[in-house]
Amino acid sequence: MTVHQVLLLLLLWMWLPHPCHTEMLFRRTPDLRPKSFGGRASGNDGKAIHRQKRGWMWNQFFLLEEYTGSDYQYVGKLHSDQDKGDGSLKYILSGDGAGTLFIIDEKTGDIHATRRIDREEKAFYTLRAQAINRRTLRPVEPESEFVIKIHDINDNEPTFPEEIYTASVPEMSVVGTSVVQVTATDADDPSYGNSARVIYSILQGQPYFSVEPETGIIRTALPNMNRENREQYQVVIQAKDMGGQMGGLSGTTTVNITLTDVNDNPPRFAQSTIHLRIPESSSVGTAIGSVKATDADTGKNAEVEYRIVDGDGTDMFDIVTQKDTQEGIITVRKPLDYETRRLYTLKVEAENTHVDPRFYYLGPFKDTTIVKISVEDVDEPPVFSRSSYLFEVHEDIELGTIIGTVMARDPDSAASPIRFSLDRHTDLDRIFNIHSGNGSIYTSKPLDREISQWHNLSVIAAEINNPKDTTRVPVYVRILDVNDNAPQFAVFYDTFVCENARAGQLIQTISAVDKDDPLGGQKFFFSLAAVNPNFTVQDNEDNTARILTRRNGFSRHEISTYLLPVVISDNDYPIQSSTGTLTIRVCACDSRGNMQSCNAEALLLPAGLSTGALVAILLCIVILLVIVVLFAALKRQRKKEPLILSKEDIRDNIVSYNDEGGGEEDTQAFDIGTLRNPAAIEDKKLRRDIIPETLFVPRRTPSAPDNTDVRDFINQRLKEHDTDPSAPPYDSLATYAYEGNDSIAESLSSLESGTTEGDQNYDYLREWGPRFNKLAEMYGGGESDKDTS
Repeated sequence: MTVHQVLLLLLLWMWLPHPCHTEMLFRRTPDLRPKSFGGRASGNDGKAIHRQKRGWMWNQFFLLEEYTGSDYQYVGKLHSDQDKGDGSLKYILSGDGAGTLFIIDEKTGDIHATRRIDREEKAFYTLRAQAINRRTLRPVEPESEFVIKIHDINDNEPTFPEEIYTASVPEMSVVGTSVVQVTATDADDPSYGNSARVIYSILQGQPYFSVEPETGIIRTALPNMNRENREQYQVVIQAKDMGGQMGGLSGTTTVNITLTDVNDNPPRFAQSTIHLRIPESSSVGTAIGSVKATDADTGKNAEVEYRIVDGDGTDMFDIVTQKDTQEGIITVRKPLDYETRRLYTLKVEAENTHVDPRFYYLGPFKDTTIVKISVEDVDEPPVFSRSSYLFEVHEDIELGTIIGTVMARDPDSAASPIRFSLDRHTDLDRIFNIHSGNGSIYTSKPLDREISQWHNLSVIAAEINNPKDTTRVPVYVRILDVNDNAPQFAVFYDTFVCENARAGQLIQTISAVDKDDPLGGQKFFFSLAAVNPNFTVQDNEDNTARILTRRNGFSRHEISTYLLPVVISDNDYPIQSSTGTLTIRVCACDSRGNMQSCNAEALLLPAGLSTGALVAILLCIVILLVIVVLFAALKRQRKKEPLILSKEDIRDNIVSYNDEGGGEEDTQAFDIGTLRNPAAIEDKKLRRDIIPETLFVPRRTPSAPDNTDVRDFINQRLKEHDTDPSAPPYDSLATYAYEGNDSIAESLSSLESGTTEGDQNYDYLREWGPRFNKLAEMYGGGESDKDTS
């Protein structure tokens, strides 16, 4: 705490009435018994109401905050007139902070504060005081409540809620324009002195901005501040209490102020003249180049619209504003020709689209530049005299007739000769042809309007000196109609006449069509080729006619069908006519004229299958026969697969035929007599898949007796085959289940072995597991049987 603050506190202390030495006196009453007042209180019982007189006087305690002394701070003194000074009374304190923050001397009644008190934490404390007899512990005075009020000192500086503020103000604003308001708060007591009275001042930011001392509103202080010169400003605002006087506490904050843009700058072209070049072959819509005017403003204030305002090429070029880049794109509006004109001059204007009326005096907000466009010469393709051609020709013209001529020229100064040709993709039937030198188109095949009324051709023109530089033009050929088709019946007519028909009865209405299309429209005439005694034709003169009967009654037993030739002719030149024949059946009808039956056989034959059904049945039978014949032919041509495909691929009979035997208990699957009677076996046939080296006569082996055991018989045959030199290199291996190569057990048969049965040892079969036990018993048992015999 500074010396000035100490002196100020002392002055305040002197002017305060009894700031600390306040006493609460307990004055003794003359008589403790109740005494009555001079007046009576009205009541129903008529008794007087008495009030006991208090024995002490009340005064409020005051205490300064933020005490810095080393001793306890003295607050005040409690004293009763019953106190004789002999220590017989005891003073008791209770309430807010009693015993901790505030303590009392039991004998003297002095109250002290034990620590520093901050008013901003609590402004006053409410306590209760009482004096009791130390010996009897009975109160000598009733308990009384009093308040200790904390006096404020200026110990809190003003604070801003934000350390840094952000604000903006439009550029070019007038002096005094409000920017933002900042407000600081002071925790001191605003009702006591000037401790909480805050005054604002600006420490940084002058002379551009100012602040109102009382409100803290920041305003502009200079006119016409330009964002383009400076955009950001930093202003420091100070808030000071004590009304801004010396000795007051202060706090500061920073305000970052940005000048926002307004449209106060016109667009400007960097160059007064711009040169562009473009080839004469550029198509319409091609971009030639761009122009751009810069604007110091930003956002929508810098948006520019471009237009062509003058020049000798206003009808040849356009300009389009590119919104994202703010450029003006110049494009071709009409085809260019170097031979016609080589230089164009344009005057292009750029103008702001959003102009602020407040700044009209800074205008005009637009600028102009001169754009010169040079057309460059290129080798151009031929140019036709028209963009398309239309030729009309009658369909009956002779072959080789010229239907029209196309013309093209070389637009370059060289004037190269032109060669013409037809795009055959547009004339696949090669009906037309073209003279390559003069462009005359003529027919090469007859024309027929009824097949194709229009032909769309494409003619190609190419320079002889540069054949790759070509131009195409569409040629439309319309075929005109000639009356070369006779009219015919519009539809097929299924006409019948009832047996009970009368003369003059209508049996059919006919009409006709004509493929031709005359200019005056279709007009047909109907008549009979010859006089018919049964029917006649009546022309309705509306391109229809009626078929009428000429007599009464018809009989389908006599004539079941009549043929009526009808002549149909048109009205165009030359007149075309045709004869159509109507087939009229005679049918049985009911009384209303409804047909019931038209066949003469229907009277004799009962109802049965129709002709269509019979034809369908016969067709199905023929198809089935064809399928059977084809199946038989395929079966006959199918070749039988050889049992053994190659020496490396050996199969047994079980796999090839998918036939598994029933084992040795199956006595029905195989006739054992064949094995016992070699005479029943056919002569040994030679293999057809290999060429035998030497032909041996097969040996006859004696037949085994009937009681020979099958196992012995097989062993005997095995021995014979092992020693037979005429046996093939490999026998019917499938019989012995040859297992193939790379087997650890090798082969179980004796094929390809020259040893006898006695040299074979089959004991290892028992080591292969239960699956080979039966085989081991067969071969091992045979050996033991022989030994015992």
